[in-house]
Amino acid sequence: MNEPHVYSDDERRLTLISVMIVFLLSAMSQTIVGTAMPRIIAELSGLHLYAWATTAYLLASTVMVPIWGKLGDLYGRKPILLIGIGIFLAGSWLAGLAGEFGDLPLLGGGMTQLIIFRAVQGVGGGALFTTAFAIIADLFAPRERA
Repeated sequence: MNEPHVYSDDERRLTLISVMIVFLLSAMSQTIVGTAMPRIIAELSGLHLYAWATTAYLLASTVMVPIWGKLGDLYGRKPILLIGIGIFLAGSWLAGLAGEFGDLPLLGGGMTQLIIFRAVQGVGGGALFTTAFAIIADLFAPRERA
């Protein structure tokens, strides 16, 4: 039977700082998007689809949480977290470009593009919190987690 890895204080500290940066990335993204959304909606002329920009992210994120958790169990936390960060950043970048190229085949106009790219961002966002909390659980005993 394999014994659990004992992490040094320096390893735990560095990993905890990295996980906090992941939480900051996700929280800042949501705060910025929430604040900028009225302006974005005005630019993309999509008031009738306003709720979907947020709902797409939340729906994709919620659906992906158990999938990312299982993938983290199977393949390790670090690669899954890095993949999740990559997908999240790609979705953020694409959401920022929504509407810049006019109507696109399969993606439609700017507001539809924003909704689709927010869903992509949500797929990655589901990995951020799930994997970050699992990493904390791996690093610290239940008594130390608080």
